[in-house]
Amino acid sequence: MSTVLSTTGSGPHAKKLIITHEGEHHGDYSDISLKVTRATVIFTLCAALNSCNLGYDIGVSTNAGSLIQRDLGLTDIQRELFVGSLNFWSIFGSLFSHWICDVYGRRKSFQVAALAFIIGLIIMACANGFAVLMLGRFFVGLGVGFGLAIDPLYIAEVSPAAHRGELVTWSEMAINVGIVLGFFSGIVFYNVNDNLEWRLMFAMGCILPVVMIILSRTVMVESPRWLVSKGQEEQAKEILRKVYPEGFDVNPVAQDIKEALERERIAEQQIGWNVILFPTRAIKRMLIVGVGTAVAQQAVGIDAIQYYLIDVLDESGITSEKAQLGVLMLLGILKLFFIVVGSKLLDRRGRRPLLFVSLVGMCGACILTSFSFFGKNKNKSTFAIVGLSLYLSFFSVGMGPGAWLIPSEVFATSIRAKAMSIATFFNRITATLMASTFLSTANAIGWGPFFIMLASISVVVLVFVCCMLPETKGRSLEDMSLYFAELTGDDSILEAERKVINDRERAGGVEMTPTPQEALSSTGEAA
Repeated sequence: MSTVLSTTGSGPHAKKLIITHEGEHHGDYSDISLKVTRATVIFTLCAALNSCNLGYDIGVSTNAGSLIQRDLGLTDIQRELFVGSLNFWSIFGSLFSHWICDVYGRRKSFQVAALAFIIGLIIMACANGFAVLMLGRFFVGLGVGFGLAIDPLYIAEVSPAAHRGELVTWSEMAINVGIVLGFFSGIVFYNVNDNLEWRLMFAMGCILPVVMIILSRTVMVESPRWLVSKGQEEQAKEILRKVYPEGFDVNPVAQDIKEALERERIAEQQIGWNVILFPTRAIKRMLIVGVGTAVAQQAVGIDAIQYYLIDVLDESGITSEKAQLGVLMLLGILKLFFIVVGSKLLDRRGRRPLLFVSLVGMCGACILTSFSFFGKNKNKSTFAIVGLSLYLSFFSVGMGPGAWLIPSEVFATSIRAKAMSIATFFNRITATLMASTFLSTANAIGWGPFFIMLASISVVVLVFVCCMLPETKGRSLEDMSLYFAELTGDDSILEAERKVINDRERAGGVEMTPTPQEALSSTGEAA
């Protein structure tokens, strides 16, 4: 019977894993590329549609923010509160998402998110004052929080490891599709008077959540990993057979899921129930990487810039409403195009290289944009358009899709839902601070220095990525805990793995394919 651990050297951290590898399961060492099945594409598209709701709100709020301010007589601070409150209320949605995900499953979580969107959008469309407007924002925020935590998690759990990078980024693509649709709504209702225009724009947003509820009840399947955690292993295998190509043996994949849950349960018992509050070295590294990446996505200022694109264009000298709408559509389509490019490259080039390119490019783009606000530059608007185009393009290549892909894949199975909600929580906290202070900060220190500040933040995030983020391309979700255990020398995870192996051997479990290292070792022993 082959093993998955070898011991070299001496001391408590001498154990080294030889099983952490790229592959669909522990015994998979082949280089054969799996094709994405039709069912996987359908499930991913359905989940990604939920992300369109968030994107649509960003796009609509960019257009409608100034219309609402004029129509309801809001102050700049009230407008900032209106924009930033979405991210604030989404914090509570993210906090409750893990409980609903773990107890009721992923499908019902999508329905809860969609229902919250519908309620919130209807209230906002009917609002005649700031208080009612903020009440609608509360429900939309809950839906956003649920969606941000659920979408990448679900896609990661129904995707083969070989294609997970590209498929999870469909969620980010969908956000940008929603943004473009939100920008387009401003063109559709351009000739309608201000009082009715922004209301129709919000009301139109109810279409996607209704479709989402129908799809979650009729088309989508439950996550196989959630089913295994509830003891429904046969149902999980049925779904895995849809996810993987015909003829692929899903039994080792299901066994990996089951063993990963058991391994993490054993490790959790060693330190009590507070596995996240008092994590082992491996879990702590997972949390730093996953939560840190989610925070970094908003720290670079993406949501704040998108919400206030009209103001940035106005300050740079582009004051025509038609010209502003044209630039918004151009930026939205450009951002969507590079999201597609990034999704293709994440599985081919890896996570780290794409994030490096993204952050360096964003830094340069912010510096270029700042030139449009210094002195009496005749090309102010050109610098602004080119700078913003480069910023959104470089963000979309790496930080956009990567910031949700990485948390969805690095967290251990037993803590994935909870950890994703924590990552979403801090992502939304950061987004709230950035969006709620954008106008005030830019007006206080100047628009030029403000973009220089964003460039500096990109440099800080680049250092974080260089120091903390390991390459996770192609690794199965169940292999992550072992991978991080090896990186950190976490004995609790390693001992849990040893116990799982021993229990399987005593029970006469499935023999695993020897690794290349094991084959060499056994050859040497035979000699």
